Amino acid sequence: MRLFAKLWLAALATLVAAPAWAQHGGANTLVVGVQESGTVQWEIETIVANGLASKHGLELEIRPLADSRAGQIALQAGEVDVILSDFVWVTIQRSQGNKVTMVPHSLAVGGLMVAPDSGITKVEDLKGKRIAVAGGPVDKSWVTLQAYYNSVTGAKLVDDVSANYGAPPLVNELLANGGTDAALNFWQWNARAKVAGAIELLSVADMLSALGVSEQPPLLGWTFTDETAKNKKAAIVAFLDASFEAKDLLLNDDSAWPPLQSLMGAEGDDALFAQLRDDYRAGIVTGYNPTKMGAAKEAFALMAEYGGSELVGEDSKLDPGTFWRGYRK
Repeated sequence: MRLFAKLWLAALATLVAAPAWAQHGGANTLVVGVQESGTVQWEIETIVANGLASKHGLELEIRPLADSRAGQIALQAGEVDVILSDFVWVTIQRSQGNKVTMVPHSLAVGGLMVAPDSGITKVEDLKGKRIAVAGGPVDKSWVTLQAYYNSVTGAKLVDDVSANYGAPPLVNELLANGGTDAALNFWQWNARAKVAGAIELLSVADMLSALGVSEQPPLLGWTFTDETAKNKKAAIVAFLDASFEAKDLLLNDDSAWPPLQSLMGAEGDDALFAQLRDDYRAGIVTGYNPTKMGAAKEAFALMAEYGGSELVGEDSKLDPGTFWRGYRK
């Protein structure tokens, strides 16, 4: 039976905001909201297929979500206990009084892609070119590229290029058919572009490193409310233990991957399957210490400087409660 065979049809507009812990079974039960099109499915399927939730004494319910925004609404409405979100959103919520917190899930980031014959060999070559960007004007990777371009050239990237914003598949299509000179896309779509012959000129991780961020920060994390962390701590810890065990399998056991090939959208395409697997592995988080999240603070300050309040809200510093102190790995 496919993991997402049962669709969750929720009318979010009518949800009653109530504590998630009060709505979802006993102390050892968690409802995890998962974006149907997201790569997070690969870890969740690994947890389910290997019985890792029950191994850690956890009853796990998976609820499909249409997109990340639906997950954020569902979490705030108390309809799910845990979602995947990013540390910028978490710290913005905390600054607004919505106490959510997170534990890192992935280090994977996108990058700047070019065609082999583009003539673009360094970031300075972008001047006068067209660039397609997945997301909008305040996409985190786009803001990072602007900061990096400014550090290298002293100029503003938005003044030097023609930027078009669109969905990831469209960005890849534009790169493939010559409709753009360069593309800034999410890592899983870049994997597809690589298989099609494109070259990653510069990863977002490389940009952050050049800008002085000490190490790759975990952009995405398992996110839950402070209230859930307090009232269902054992269940949260059990879920995180299962999550890290699944990560270890995906990082070190090749046999964990073939059952995921169809879910990855790579059925019948072994080259794409291998590229997605290897790029996913490069972003796997292998440990967590909430007292050593300096890279996230550095990255947040950078985004505040170049993205402003439209990206990070009114605070220019990462909220100290962004990363949950109730767990270490």
